[in-house]
Amino acid sequence: MLTPADSGTEQAPVIWSAYQQEHPVLSGGRRIPGWTQTNINGREAWVAKLPDGDGAAFRELWLDGKRLQRARWPKQGTLAVANLSDGEKHDDWMKGVTEFRYSGEDVKAWPTAADAEAIVTCRWVESHLPITSIDEQNKVIHFAKKSVFVLDPGDRYWIENLKECLTEAGEFCVDPREKAVYLIPPERVNPNQAWIIAPRLAQVLRMMGDPAGGKFVEHVTFRGIGFANTEWYFDHAFIGQQAAAGVADSEWSFKPDPKRSGFSQAARGVPGAVWGIGVRSCLFENCEISNTGTYGIELSQGCQNNRISRCRLTDLGAGGLKIGEVAVRDNPNEQTSGNEISDCIIADGGNLYPSCVAVWIGQSPDNIIAHNDIHGFWYTGISIGWTWGYAKAAAQRNLVEYNHVHHIGKKSDADQPILSDMAGIYTLGNHEGTVIRFNTFHDVAGLKYGGWGIYFDEGTTHILAENNLVYRTTHGGFHQHYGKENTVRNNIFAFGRDFQVQRSRLEEHRSFTFERNLVLWEKNSLFGGDWSKLNVAFDRNTYWRMEQGDIRFGSMNWEQWQEAGMDKNGKIADPHFADPAKGDFKLTSQSEASLAGFKPFDLSTAGPR
Repeated sequence: MLTPADSGTEQAPVIWSAYQQEHPVLSGGRRIPGWTQTNINGREAWVAKLPDGDGAAFRELWLDGKRLQRARWPKQGTLAVANLSDGEKHDDWMKGVTEFRYSGEDVKAWPTAADAEAIVTCRWVESHLPITSIDEQNKVIHFAKKSVFVLDPGDRYWIENLKECLTEAGEFCVDPREKAVYLIPPERVNPNQAWIIAPRLAQVLRMMGDPAGGKFVEHVTFRGIGFANTEWYFDHAFIGQQAAAGVADSEWSFKPDPKRSGFSQAARGVPGAVWGIGVRSCLFENCEISNTGTYGIELSQGCQNNRISRCRLTDLGAGGLKIGEVAVRDNPNEQTSGNEISDCIIADGGNLYPSCVAVWIGQSPDNIIAHNDIHGFWYTGISIGWTWGYAKAAAQRNLVEYNHVHHIGKKSDADQPILSDMAGIYTLGNHEGTVIRFNTFHDVAGLKYGGWGIYFDEGTTHILAENNLVYRTTHGGFHQHYGKENTVRNNIFAFGRDFQVQRSRLEEHRSFTFERNLVLWEKNSLFGGDWSKLNVAFDRNTYWRMEQGDIRFGSMNWEQWQEAGMDKNGKIADPHFADPAKGDFKLTSQSEASLAGFKPFDLSTAGPR
């Protein structure tokens, strides 16, 4: 823990640095010793007693820095919820349930099922549901907790910590009654000769200022340091927890809540392995945050003008970074603003909490997210804002530029999505002065709906998205649920599977201006959503459908669309990209005659420098 007494000055910062070519790691874990050989499910395995003390009932295990798989069913992929069987009316989708029915032979009444938990995904969240019993006759699973939302047919689930499913190399299982951990290690690995680490702490570094009292941790640099091996769970009580001014009673409080099974969005209550309040003008450079069961870095209340640069955040239990909080603060000292996340690799997240966000910005203005490579998350890449509708909001004048955001909603080309309602970048609330530019978003996939590239949700207002490349999305390159007077210009939107452009809610004011964009697709619809009234401004856009067929603008054809005042200077023409099927959207010598107003921009600059 660092306090204001550990601060430096602008002229003489305190620097914590790796020595020469060493790679020091601050670990929140403990090594598991004393492995003995045994047999389980007909396989040679090893067993060790759980360590005493807090954090013994862990959900993660690492062998020489590699995450091991908690024994699960099914081995690959997920299963589908069949329906609910409790006989109750579920008119309110926000109220969870304590059971669901499964299909066929998907599940068995395993003897150790009461030691396991189901992870069930619904809409944009997941629920962690300890199993109480499995009724094979009626095909119903009963749980000790309620799900976050009511479950629907087709929602995905899997079951973890099933001793009967411990059968493959690289799997482990915790037996709470024996107070032991079982492991089938990779071939030719002796656990007593390897570094097998279980998490013990939820955080490894806490920077504790007092912004309400005007006291800050300032001018501290971390360079070349690793932070690893953390885990947080809903019933977790932090070791050595100290209250911070303005935090103990906030939504981000660290009080344990054993009844909770998840969060309503973005796994928002999961803390960072590195956590700060009242942190100013500090730097994390060339650091590595990995092997976590939490978010990587969280700069909460009153954190200003900090920089996270050239860091690598991988193998994350939740997301990469959280900046700000959910509350709008009036005291300038308590506001979080002016932070920079640049040239980082933020990858392979959501391993414990799939609904996390790679980079989350709450009620926080004037931040920069630039030149990062963000990929391998089950939910959204970048999320900014925490105000639903047109109420007071503070996430303004944020700059998001030159980021490469890809494989969101599915971690790789081989994976299938498990959540819905996500995007490469997601916004809500008043964003006066926020700019999203020169980013590349691709391979975004939603399960039932909502795999979008750029997604303006819940009252997004006065935001600009320009000079972005968006391609290979399941539900569209651009979507605005509802919002006010936004501008979308000079972007490339290509290969949305279902739609290319979507607007969901009609409002009396202008929803957005859409101009000078290139829109390319193969089949299906150009527009999704409600276009019965326009209240939008479209002009100088170029549209091209590669598969021959009529292009419809909602219910209108091209002539009717123009007669309605839209795209008076637009074109339906082939933009002649170099090789769009392979992700090459450079313009060629044939392109200029086709463009209605698009101005070329450099597509090669997204990602770390």
